[in-house]
Amino acid sequence: MKTRSPFLNYIAEYMLVRQYSLRTVDTYLRWIASYIHFHNKRHPASMGDNEVERYLEHLVLKQNVAPRTQATALNSLSFLYKHIIKNELSLNLNFARSKKQAKLPVVMTPEEVKLLMTHLNKRYYLIAGLMYGSGLRVMEAVQLRVKDIDFDYKCIQVWNGKGNKHRIVTLATELILRDPQK
Repeated sequence: MKTRSPFLNYIAEYMLVRQYSLRTVDTYLRWIASYIHFHNKRHPASMGDNEVERYLEHLVLKQNVAPRTQATALNSLSFLYKHIIKNELSLNLNFARSKKQAKLPVVMTPEEVKLLMTHLNKRYYLIAGLMYGSGLRVMEAVQLRVKDIDFDYKCIQVWNGKGNKHRIVTLATELILRDPQK
């Protein structure tokens, strides 16, 4: 996660030592770098609330970003000023907020899912079935161990999932092989 900027390298190292996920580190670094470039490569320590407000408004008015994207940018900059610069942003920032409508997710019908599952290679069928039938996230499915599956109670124990939390999910009965001889 090396960049050409010693400042961004310092931020990455700071976050990794505190066990931030690699995705979070990468996302925050991208937003912080974008903020610095937007202000003609001025150091963030020489800027403050006004520059953050201008940057966030630019994201909405010129780049037409979604509300969550703008919120991610704000969280990145808030982290920068709170933990790195040690000068927190004001709680009363005044900037144009994105009002872009959130897109509704495209949902597959049960028939479409069945059709998709019939076309999957055997190698990917089980992991796709676990993700769809039990609601596992990608990393949860990839890191799943046999000892985490309880066939008697038809459940799966997920350890250190999103947010480092543990949870129990149901095991889709369609994925249980009833008779190994068949």
